[in-house]
Amino acid sequence: MAKSKRKRTWPFKLIFILGFLVLMYPTVSRLYYRVESTQQVSNFDSEKKKLSDEEVKRRIDLAQAFNDSLVNSVSEDPYAKERHNKGRAEYARMLELHEQIGHIQIPSIDVDIPIRAGTSEDVLQVAAGHLEGTSLPIGGNSTHTVITAHSGLPTAKLFSDLKNVKLGERFYIHNLKETIAYEVDQILVVEPSNFSDLLIVPGHDYATLLTCTPIMINTHRLLVRGHRVPYDEAIDDTFILSNKTHFKYKYMFMGDIAFIVLMLLMIYNYKRKTKRYVLILKNHEDKRGDGNE
Repeated sequence: MAKSKRKRTWPFKLIFILGFLVLMYPTVSRLYYRVESTQQVSNFDSEKKKLSDEEVKRRIDLAQAFNDSLVNSVSEDPYAKERHNKGRAEYARMLELHEQIGHIQIPSIDVDIPIRAGTSEDVLQVAAGHLEGTSLPIGGNSTHTVITAHSGLPTAKLFSDLKNVKLGERFYIHNLKETIAYEVDQILVVEPSNFSDLLIVPGHDYATLLTCTPIMINTHRLLVRGHRVPYDEAIDDTFILSNKTHFKYKYMFMGDIAFIVLMLLMIYNYKRKTKRYVLILKNHEDKRGDGNE
C-alpha cells in the first residue's frame, strides 16, 4: 500500500520540482549574468591600466576624429529587425579591449555593465550597445552618445530598471581614458521613429540611455538623457559606494528570506515524513497485535 501511494505521489513531486526550477531560472540566470558582467567590467578596468599614456592618447584621438566626422543624424531604431543579424561593429575598434569600449554605471538602479559597439542582437543579449551614428562615449564639446540595452530579459537585468531613474541622479561612462559623469536632466517616452532627441546639440556634452518600453510590449522608447558634470572622485565614489551598500543589504535580506523559506519547507517535509513513518510503524504494530490474538 505504501509503495502504491508513493507511485501516485511522485508525478506531483516531479511537477513541483519542475515548477520550482522554472520559477528559479530567471533569478539564477540573472545572478550568473551579474557575476559574469562584473568580471568583464573588472577585466576592462585592469587591462586599460596596462596601456601606456601614449597609446591611450592615440586611441582617444582616433575616437575624437571619428566624432568630429559624424553627420548629425540618427536614421535607424536600434531595435529594428534589420539590425538584429548584423555582425560585430568595426567602427569603434580604437576603443576596444576584449570587445568592450567601456562600461556604463547607474548606481541608483545598481547597474554596471559592459558597453560594446553596435546594436546587433548578439551584443544586446549580453551587454549595452553603443548606437552607431552617435558620438563615441569619450565626451567632449558638441557630442551626444547613445547607449542602449534590453529591458525585461529573463537572463539579465540590463536596463530593466531604467524607468526608475529620476531627474538629478547621476550615471557614469567609463572609457579607456577616464570616468565621465552625467546628471539626468530629461526623461522622455517617444515613438521608435522619433530620433530628434538623440541629435547633437552644439556646445553640449550629452549622453542618452535608451531602452524599449513598456517591458514585453516594446511599442515605445524610453530616453534618459544626462548632461556632463565634473567628476569628483571623492564625492562620486562615496555616492557609488553608498548605493552599492544599499543594494548589498537588499540582496542579503532577500537571501535571508529565501533561506528561511527553504528551511521551513525542509522542516515541513521532515515532519510530514516523520508522521508518515509513525503511521506505518503504528499500522505494523497493530497488525502484529492482531496476529498474536
